Amino acid sequence: MYFSIDRVGGACGYGNLLTNGYGTDTSTLSSTLFNNGYACGTCYQIKCYGASACFRNVKFTTVTATNLCPPNWSKDSNAGNPPRTHFDMAKPAFMKIAQWKAGIVPIMYRRVPCMRSGGLRFSFQGNGYWLLVYVMNAAGGGDIASMWVKGTRSGWIKMSHNWGASYQAFATLKGQALSFRLTSYTSKETIFAWNVATSNWNVGLTYKSNSNFH
Repeated sequence: MYFSIDRVGGACGYGNLLTNGYGTDTSTLSSTLFNNGYACGTCYQIKCYGASACFRNVKFTTVTATNLCPPNWSKDSNAGNPPRTHFDMAKPAFMKIAQWKAGIVPIMYRRVPCMRSGGLRFSFQGNGYWLLVYVMNAAGGGDIASMWVKGTRSGWIKMSHNWGASYQAFATLKGQALSFRLTSYTSKETIFAWNVATSNWNVGLTYKSNSNFH
């Protein structure tokens, strides 16, 4: 595990991590953990372990997965190549557990539920015939396994996983208020976010709901 500077959400598509509620306690994941984007939004407790650079009085820090650290086949597996698990933490998060000049330190880690304030957020992209939605601020498992959208003049439409934390529907939904149904990848919990966007919704905007995972 080592530190980096990550502010723009990268492979999960979260955009600006500061303005979208993720702050600086974030990390990229190696491809072994990233799970083709299904691990976006998951939370981990991380503790520096067995190195002189570790802060002895720190039990752990909690980070959210927001990006992919791709393999670098010119280096050995200690750089995060499969099958190793690897975290590339944002610098402020890294500095909570170890001296930043160390760069790379061994760690212990575990998955934990994500604690979020407020409901799910849905960032819209696409056009009147193609809706691409980035799901943010997911609590509980933090991840999304499947997603459906419903317009006021349609039934439930199954969305396909695009990349990262985004799902898409090829449907004519413009001019309809939109609701969503989501299932967590980790807990399998299914929730409904009703009337997230009014009928005059537009791409490029983020809509907030009152619903979230437990």
